[in-house]
Amino acid sequence: MPNEYNLEELERRVGYQFQNIQLLKQAMTHSSYANEQKINKTGNYERLEFLGDAVLELVSSEFLYKKNPRMPEGQLTKMRASMVCEPSLAFCAKDLELGKFLLLGKGEEGTGGRNRESIIADAVEAVIGAIYIDGGMVPAKEFIDKFVLADLEDKQLFYDSKSNLQELIQGQLKKEFSYELLEESGPEHEKTFHVRVCMEGTPMGEGVGRTKKAAEQQAAYNTLLQLRDKGYVFKKY
Repeated sequence: MPNEYNLEELERRVGYQFQNIQLLKQAMTHSSYANEQKINKTGNYERLEFLGDAVLELVSSEFLYKKNPRMPEGQLTKMRASMVCEPSLAFCAKDLELGKFLLLGKGEEGTGGRNRESIIADAVEAVIGAIYIDGGMVPAKEFIDKFVLADLEDKQLFYDSKSNLQELIQGQLKKEFSYELLEESGPEHEKTFHVRVCMEGTPMGEGVGRTKKAAEQQAAYNTLLQLRDKGYVFKKY
């Protein structure tokens, strides 16, 4: 359970000191924990997530509008959706290690909720909402600029890694590849998968994840990084 010490640690990670630290605690409180502890329904992160989602949409829309003055509305909408989608926000959450600060119910904890992308992505939006309520748009925008809108090329490469890899290897290199399961470990409710990409018998990038799909995504991403280092160019967004 987060105590005052590690909430202070989380403040340092997000780069913002709260006037009302309870807002940050609320942003880390999942509904499963609130239900178990019989906390008022408004005490979980869902309302903050709702607000944070709106703030994130506004800031990311302004960012794209200014960065791409000739891009039509439809393409801007698609690009915004890819930037703030669940995998992208989960990527940010993992950078911040938000999972370890979450307050979860026993059932959610036991089924691996601390690492579930849908939960940690929601937590990012809840943090944005909490910062906005506590300090207004300026610090909320600073957080979004630093953690969501930074390194967009690598993030896009990551959450589109499997399709990008297929397009590169089968489309450009004209080769076949596959995902090889190297190891499966852990209890049934919290398994860990270790996967490697093989390109016509040649071992490439490896990945580890709580699901086989997540491990494949990581393996594909690491393979793309290897190929990028060799000079291959990927599609631009």
